[in-house]
Amino acid sequence: MSDTNPEENKSPNDNIGDQLNELGKNLRQVLQAAWESDERRKVQKEIEDGLANLGASLSQAAKDFSNSPTGQNLKEDVRDMQERWRTGEVRSKVHTEIMDALRTVNNELQKAIKKNPPPPTDKPGA
Repeated sequence: MSDTNPEENKSPNDNIGDQLNELGKNLRQVLQAAWESDERRKVQKEIEDGLANLGASLSQAAKDFSNSPTGQNLKEDVRDMQERWRTGEVRSKVHTEIMDALRTVNNELQKAIKKNPPPPTDKPGA
């Protein structure tokens, strides 16, 4: 049996903190190399070009649709709806329909309650 201290047998590289520090440095170098790589720049350029082309295509499609008969009809329908909303015609109709729907729901709930009333509570005043 030896009286040597286990700490004395460790090499200088056995310190966990030092190894974690070294790992951090190595990861930084790998990430920096990947970021600065020509391949990353190439992929980034392809993505940027693709997004620019997509934007141009969508813009052209929107212009084409806007100028088409269907697009013109849609614009006119929207203008008509705005005018009807402004004059109160749509608001009044929406209000009436919402009120009718709420009355129907409340009437049905009241019928259900009458068929199956809730059990009486034991607490006075509840």
